[in-house]
Amino acid sequence: MAKNTNNKQTEGKETVEFFKDLDKEALKTEKFLEKNAKIIASLIGAVVLVILGYFAYNQFVVLPKNEEAMKGFFAAQKNLSEGKNVEALGGKSAANPGFLGTYNEYSGTSVGKLSAYNAGMLKFKEGKFQEAYDLLDKFSSKNGVLMAQKYGAMADCLVSLNKNDDAMSNLNKAISASDDAYTSYFFTKKAGTLALALNKKEDAKKYFTSIEEKYVDYDNGMSDAFIEMVKYY
Repeated sequence: MAKNTNNKQTEGKETVEFFKDLDKEALKTEKFLEKNAKIIASLIGAVVLVILGYFAYNQFVVLPKNEEAMKGFFAAQKNLSEGKNVEALGGKSAANPGFLGTYNEYSGTSVGKLSAYNAGMLKFKEGKFQEAYDLLDKFSSKNGVLMAQKYGAMADCLVSLNKNDDAMSNLNKAISASDDAYTSYFFTKKAGTLALALNKKEDAKKYFTSIEEKYVDYDNGMSDAFIEMVKYY
């Protein structure tokens, strides 16, 4: 019984000491806060200002610029749908900015970046492959399919510029840019076909085998024919 009493007393002392330590730490924290109150308040104020600044920038700068950019974009899109490629490209006057002018004026907006993509595709049609590549390179998006199309188009530009290794690199980016199975299949097949044309048989076989393993639903057995072709090409 005495042993149990001693145990309880020991536990009680330990509890008291524990709470004393907590009080000491709390006192230290309180003194630290009192001593550095101005600095802490300044830091919190700075963080709040950054957050408010970010929202203000988006509300009063980015959104209005996007709205302004959309006017030029839709006008260019209308010309494109009517087959007026020169007018759609634009860039020669403020009255008709077209995709090129819209990008130049609003390059920091999502609409401006999409305009760069469209301008790049029109430059490609004109046979101005380096200009097309440079404009396509300006485009960025969180949409994986659009990014895959960007890299695929850039690969076409590079093939036309006889930069085939760089073209293969961009096709690999196109393959991995999207989770969409058909998009990945499309660019895997394109990469395999280019590798075959460049007589890179092992690379070609790798791409067509990948199709056979991952995208058989889209290929209708064509990958088998390509793999067989690799042997004799």
